[in-house]
Amino acid sequence: MKKTRFAAYVGATFAMSALLSSCQLFTGYHQIEAADSADNWSGKIYPVAGETNIACVGTYHCEITRIDQTPTIAEETHQPVDRNIVIVKPDKDKVPLVDTKAVKLVPLSASGISGLTNYYARVKPIKREVQVNFYPENNLEYVERFTVIHEFVAGTYQLRAYKVQSQQKDSSLLTSASPNPLCIELIQDGTIKRRFCKQVDTERQGEFVETGVFDDTVTS
Repeated sequence: MKKTRFAAYVGATFAMSALLSSCQLFTGYHQIEAADSADNWSGKIYPVAGETNIACVGTYHCEITRIDQTPTIAEETHQPVDRNIVIVKPDKDKVPLVDTKAVKLVPLSASGISGLTNYYARVKPIKREVQVNFYPENNLEYVERFTVIHEFVAGTYQLRAYKVQSQQKDSSLLTSASPNPLCIELIQDGTIKRRFCKQVDTERQGEFVETGVFDDTVTS
């Protein structure tokens, strides 16, 4: 079978390992090239004027489960809740969305977990709440749930997951034994806008906390 490398951004292949010297990106997402249905999707986002595209990347699999009050991908089946909102031919079907409540899902690429598909969402640009499930391992039992509220504008967004690699050479045995925290970046048209990292301390353990704004940082 012909193998094709996909990226989750508009017509470009990202060198994920070069994103940040202090970050260790998951390798699972790159395994989509070996998935059985890898040739079915282009790995490309097809922008429509005046709309917002939202994709998730960085782990074996990820799903946008809800946008505002609209469920999109079912957690139990990992399939679109409503097949009527799926656009199968995004390169040809570019009919603009009619209102702010409309949501469309578009197949993006084969997942790193066999048999699943990664989708991106098309919506109108307003302030929205987006819920995403990330699967850091090739295991659907291990899921990291993330929610962000953001004022989206027209363009393409990624919610990209990675793990922070410790820079402390003389860290204690307890610190070195702790897992590297999971972080998620909100990237708008290639520029990092927001970053959230999961806290490992006892007071806020398990919470994603925003760590800063990066308007001038451009991803590689």
